[in-house]
Amino acid sequence: MPILTREDLDIRLGGAARTWLHEALTEAARSAAEPGEPTGHPTAPAWESRFTAAGRHCGRAHADSVRVHLLHEARAGAATLSRLYRQGTAAERRAVLLALHHLAPAPADGLPIVEDALRTNDTRLLQAAVGPYAARHLPPHAWRHALLRCLLTGVPPESAADLERRARGDAELARMLTDCAAERAAAGRPVPAGLHRVLALTSLTEES
Repeated sequence: MPILTREDLDIRLGGAARTWLHEALTEAARSAAEPGEPTGHPTAPAWESRFTAAGRHCGRAHADSVRVHLLHEARAGAATLSRLYRQGTAAERRAVLLALHHLAPAPADGLPIVEDALRTNDTRLLQAAVGPYAARHLPPHAWRHALLRCLLTGVPPESAADLERRARGDAELARMLTDCAAERAAAGRPVPAGLHRVLALTSLTEES
């Protein structure tokens, strides 16, 4: 789920959608220039309604990119990200997860969002949750379980950013994967696709 640049969005969007996007980004930038986060406002900033309406005006195919650019332009902080994630639809939650890499909130602020997404059964959220932000900040134990959850829900393990670096030489991950494969084989269930590819990564060394 690559995030398109502003230039690519301008090329791909039609006239009305492009105008709507420019107006939305202007509103977000104006909000960013105001001091403080909008947590105490009786009503949400105007750009947040644009965030919600992105798919309707720019199409589902571009909604993730539009929403990520809105969050970036608004310089959305931890409180805003948490609120939009908590109150949002699945598509809006996915956009917040994708934006974490670009906004780089402190781990204490961003990881609760990632950890919540990793508890869901929505594979689109799981895929977004194991992006570059999780690769940098998830502790080893949580990252291993996130990867195992991806495998068990059919999310391709290659969706996990920095997969090779984090799996390389990880003996505990190798043990978990081996146990998972043995348990499923004993129960007559198929071993998740990709498990053996990840297991092979755990045997790599720094010189490999």
